[in-house]
Amino acid sequence: MPEVRLIGPDDNHLGIVPLSQALTIANESELDLVEVSPAADPPVVRVMDYGKFLYQQQKRERESRKSQKQIEVKEIQLRPKTTEHHKSFKVRDARRWLEEGKKVKVRICFRGREITYPEIAIELLAEVSEELADVGEVEQKPNREGRTMLMILAPVGKKGAQKEDEEEELEEELEEE
Repeated sequence: MPEVRLIGPDDNHLGIVPLSQALTIANESELDLVEVSPAADPPVVRVMDYGKFLYQQQKRERESRKSQKQIEVKEIQLRPKTTEHHKSFKVRDARRWLEEGKKVKVRICFRGREITYPEIAIELLAEVSEELADVGEVEQKPNREGRTMLMILAPVGKKGAQKEDEEEELEEELEEE
């Protein structure tokens, strides 16, 4: 008869017992016998309410998802022949989104023979990243995907602001000394 290491319903170790005895203990307490660690020698089993355990696990997962911050990604699309006016209001939208803490994808779509001049798109992306340098930083450098070129900008994090505050505090302390 196989033996198992049994953990009781109130988390106390009942020792190594035959499997049949572990099943009777679980039946008497009207709970389930759950195998916790099958690889151990002897396997570890626990007497518990399995339905309640699953419910609590799902509840913990929901809570952890609530506390996670979802970062939204917005996108602006440009073309190599985009006019300065059109680019300026697209950049203004991107600036607003970066200030709100959202990431921004800047996509340049090529049509026809425009794809033979990727340097125009790289210059355009560089201009956009320079204009947004105060609120965003390049997270993914420009790269080509098929007939498009893509760059991702992320908001300048609070970590940077904390570093600046710390530097200012250090400078003040040095001045006082």
